[in-house]
Amino acid sequence: MTSNDTLDADPIHENRFWRDNGWTARVVKNEDDDGWAVEMIKDGEPEPALVGPWTMGRDKKNPKPLDTSAFNTLVKTASEVLRRHEQQLHALHHKSIDVSTARSKIVVTLDVVPDEDDPHAILTAHDPLGEQLAQVRVGPGFKLNASSASAWIDDEFRKPK
Repeated sequence: MTSNDTLDADPIHENRFWRDNGWTARVVKNEDDDGWAVEMIKDGEPEPALVGPWTMGRDKKNPKPLDTSAFNTLVKTASEVLRRHEQQLHALHHKSIDVSTARSKIVVTLDVVPDEDDPHAILTAHDPLGEQLAQVRVGPGFKLNASSASAWIDDEFRKPK
């Protein structure tokens, strides 16, 4: 079954495998010790969003069965992990700085495009009303700070060297 096949699949609720609401939980043998682990995979994704230890059952050999409450908690935790990861990527690839000039405040943003074949960044300036003043393509390693933003504005928005 490919990951796309799970998008419209019927729910499955088994002791070690649950699929529901766009997520799959799978209880697996923990490779690091004698215990168990649970993997949470969002439908359509190739890798688990979350892997963590799983509780042993009463017999101290087999894993505790998955249930609705545990699955919902795992979905919430895995969703939060993905959300934090997306926020970190956004912060890494998007920078913004306000520059006060003699006439007004200008907001300068830098959006990095981490394309494998053509990595680059887009440097953009907006006036206080959000109107775009200028936009240029720069290298992905361009450092946006107060000095570089001011220099770009002072150079009448010509492409930085």
